[in-house]
Amino acid sequence: MTTPAKLYGRELSAYDEVDVDELLSKLSQEELTMLAKEVDPDDNFLPPSQRNNYACEKDPTGPLNRKKLIEHINKQALETPDRPEVKPYVPGVIRGKKWIPPPPTEKVRDAEEQITIDLGDEYEQALTSATQEEIIDLAAILGFHSMMNQDQYHASLLNKGQPVGLGWDGITKATKQKVYPMDPPNDTDPEETIKRVQENDQKLTDLNWNNIKNISDEKFEKLFEGLKTNTHLEVLSLVNVGLNDRTAQLLADALRANSTLRVVNVETNFISPGGVVQLVAALLATTSVEEFRASNQRSQVLGNKIEMEITSLVEQNPTLLRLGLHLEYSDARHRVASHLQRNIDRSEPTVTNVSSVYSRLPPTTSTGRSNYYYRPPHPHISLPVAPSFKNHSTAIPLDFLLPSKFPHHISQPLKLVR
Repeated sequence: MTTPAKLYGRELSAYDEVDVDELLSKLSQEELTMLAKEVDPDDNFLPPSQRNNYACEKDPTGPLNRKKLIEHINKQALETPDRPEVKPYVPGVIRGKKWIPPPPTEKVRDAEEQITIDLGDEYEQALTSATQEEIIDLAAILGFHSMMNQDQYHASLLNKGQPVGLGWDGITKATKQKVYPMDPPNDTDPEETIKRVQENDQKLTDLNWNNIKNISDEKFEKLFEGLKTNTHLEVLSLVNVGLNDRTAQLLADALRANSTLRVVNVETNFISPGGVVQLVAALLATTSVEEFRASNQRSQVLGNKIEMEITSLVEQNPTLLRLGLHLEYSDARHRVASHLQRNIDRSEPTVTNVSSVYSRLPPTTSTGRSNYYYRPPHPHISLPVAPSFKNHSTAIPLDFLLPSKFPHHISQPLKLVR
């Protein structure tokens, strides 16, 4: 049972009916000042000058000069003498009582004895005579990451030898950054490439305007207008060129008319989520685009509604194989990934019907097995092999190739060999 709190010998409930305003009105100005020094009002709306216990009544000597104030504080600290020590410091002499750790309890001693492992004389001798570098390598192999720094761990795994000066007590320093040369600027001439696109140059199959600054909207209009009639360009890369919603709409119109582009990359631009939807919708009108990338736009988050629209459009696209977009919701990511995988599987040629080939085989021999074998036309195709034919991985009896178990992804017709 807890004891009720008391104030001046009385319980706190006895002060509930006390009129605080009446008591304060009876106090003098000096008593109110003393009371204000003892009480800190818990009110965040009061300025600090009214909350703290600052009783300086001097008038300010002038505006605050921070530099002079710091110089004065440092000067005052240097001129103030140190307090004399009761017992002067002497090297090697202990002043006061030396702390001695208490002896470990029986439970701790028992635990230490249980942890002790007898490795045998051979291992004990090997660990005793091992160098520090060998112990560090052993710790890295056993996965004791907290006993070493990153340089020591990777040096042990790569067998490069331990860094000099980094033992158990060595100071871990930051690894120096590798200096990589700057990429050369994109020297593609937009005017020349626009002319070649408009002339349908058969040698121009890859157009790269990445990181070219200050491309006017008129140049984009000419380029996208030429794309409508171009029949040789396959890769269009417009990364970090300042595309906006207006130019994205022109690109969408060009994609609907073009039939040869396979890769379109418009990452790192200023296209809104609605503009991205228009570009994805334009891919439905063409059957050639296999890869489309449009991540890192003005809005980092597309939103649930936009992602669902993009997912619905992708699921209607039978030719798209790769999509470069950051989808936040797992449902959209799963549906898009599943559809793209189906498109990849569908893009491979169909397999010759095994049942029709199997029905046209000649009769089996007296041993009950056919003399015809299936030889896989591709080295990466693995088919089940009968136990008695384990040594003939490239010649499999057709008796064991049932149509229900035949791999659906074989891309070449069957070859029969004797």
